[in-house]
Amino acid sequence: MTTVLAPVAGAAVGLRAVPDPVFSEGLVGPGAAIEPAREPGEAVSPITGKIVKLHPHAFVVVGDDGRGVLVHLGIDTVQLKGAGFELLVSEGDRVSAGQPVVVWNPLEIEAGGRSPVCPVVALDAAEGSVTTLAQGAVRAGDDLFLWA
Repeated sequence: MTTVLAPVAGAAVGLRAVPDPVFSEGLVGPGAAIEPAREPGEAVSPITGKIVKLHPHAFVVVGDDGRGVLVHLGIDTVQLKGAGFELLVSEGDRVSAGQPVVVWNPLEIEAGGRSPVCPVVALDAAEGSVTTLAQGAVRAGDDLFLWA
């Protein structure tokens, strides 16, 4: 079992609420999403492990058990080419669950016409292996879902 933490503060929602079929249809895996608080903040690591992929708008952490979790900060934010994001760690770093990884501002993302919603995905997880733990308001570092 892996407990996956909320990487950002806001309201926990289902992946179906994400305005991108790659996430809403579960093409990259099951999980949850967070409609973030519209204020500057930090995105934290959802699990303890190694940062195996790090972009300003997204990162993947793989735990010692080999399970990877993707955090995507907003939709179509790759188009920003890093503007509005500050990386606090480097690819290859070990991080603890709840450790800050990126500073960002969902309000700026939204002001630019993009959705700031944050999909949190259990990569390559079997269908039905994820149980959502959070509903409604969450803080960064709260339990979001359980990966069996």
